[in-house]
Amino acid sequence: MPDKTVKRPPWDSEARAAARPHWRSVTSETIFQNPWIRVESHDVIAPTGNTAHYGLVKFANRAIAVLPLHDDGTVSLVGQARFAVNAYSWELPEGGGPHDEDPRQAAIRELREETGLVAADLREILSFDMSNSVTNEVAVCFLATGLSQSDTAPDETEAFEYARVPFKALLEAVIKGQVRDGLTVVSVLRVHHMAVSGDLPPHLRNAILA
Repeated sequence: MPDKTVKRPPWDSEARAAARPHWRSVTSETIFQNPWIRVESHDVIAPTGNTAHYGLVKFANRAIAVLPLHDDGTVSLVGQARFAVNAYSWELPEGGGPHDEDPRQAAIRELREETGLVAADLREILSFDMSNSVTNEVAVCFLATGLSQSDTAPDETEAFEYARVPFKALLEAVIKGQVRDGLTVVSVLRVHHMAVSGDLPPHLRNAILA
């Protein structure tokens, strides 16, 4: 299930939310299931009162991404071939963690498995819905600093290339659409915002923006 904590923007309110009609599922059927996803078919009543048919993908895990930021302002990336889009993707270390697992522990594991990096400081920087029109998948992004090197342990389907690039170069690649992975795009933009707004230690802020 998705995270239940509701964070409302300042222009919304609990009273306003309570007055809104919601989607209602009348019938549901599981069409496909494996250890990672469940595809459901729903007959529903929309908030407008009209009936509709809806397909929903539910995820067993929470999506996790880690931006490993070195003291010199470089970022460690992994490259891999992604089956769903049939393309090669340069992206942050990322993966999934069960909903009953602390996201921080999942982030530590993914960072170590994919890059061999261990972080002295791991900070949650953002959470968001991955694609809320068709799935309930929730993502949590972390910033890892104070990095030291250990051994990698990728799983049997992962064949990684590695790159350590200046944050500015990564930001530019994101803006130009050369780096397209959603977790990476969101995390990079968030960390840039943190640097601009002074929400990073001075040495990291200077390394990113200098």
